[in-house]
Amino acid sequence: MPRFAANLSFLYGEYAFLDRFAAARADGFGAVEYLFPYEHDAQVLAAQLQAHGLQQVLFNAPPGDWAAGDRGIACVPGREAEFRRAIDQALDYAAALQCPRVHVLAGLVPAGADRAPLQALYTRNLAWAAQRAADAGVNLLIEPINRRDMPGYFLNRQDDAHAIVGEVGAPNLQVQMDLYHCQVVEGDLAAKLRQYLPTGRVGHLQIAGVPDRGQPDVGEVHYPYLFELIDSLGYAGHIGCEYRPRGDTRAGLGWLRSLLPARS
Repeated sequence: MPRFAANLSFLYGEYAFLDRFAAARADGFGAVEYLFPYEHDAQVLAAQLQAHGLQQVLFNAPPGDWAAGDRGIACVPGREAEFRRAIDQALDYAAALQCPRVHVLAGLVPAGADRAPLQALYTRNLAWAAQRAADAGVNLLIEPINRRDMPGYFLNRQDDAHAIVGEVGAPNLQVQMDLYHCQVVEGDLAAKLRQYLPTGRVGHLQIAGVPDRGQPDVGEVHYPYLFELIDSLGYAGHIGCEYRPRGDTRAGLGWLRSLLPARS
């Protein structure tokens, strides 16, 4: 079965953040991801990874002012200098955490804005960032996100994300395919996986139950079937568990424990 990464921004909310690393290791996770590391010194996070034998597989670049409503700035006019500083900060953290990939949030479409110039800016920013990241040995990811959870978000569909990756043409720019968002926007998950995983352009997968972003064993998506399909398609990366537990995280990991005997 695939390898799973605990998303520490969603899981183990019953613990202080720095205590979530130990909890994830105790439950059998070998890897972690989370939204943003920047409230903590990189060396403090690195010490947690080392102490518990965990691999950091993903985090997000700074998104602008999240508390004020920013959801990335890559497509937002007038913030190019801020975007470049954000990428440099993310790459500093990636180096300290030995993290091979960073997700770059696109941002929200301003009310009444024409999408064409926003996309041109987005691709220019991604091309610059991908070159910067290549020099650091890091892959950058872009993720289609549904507009129910994030109204106004610029990038929503898998085909659009893959088209942008193709337009930029950087080998270290890939798509972060969250099956929760994909199901909400497009559905047909098995066909989408068959279409996109063989291209090599999918750098990371994530899961959650649909429709409420809960545990993956609840809702309309039958993940055991998809896990077998993902294996059969040769995906060798991690699957991020970016979902909201119904209660205590450990009590809700029955879906994972049922897979452990079959995992290598």
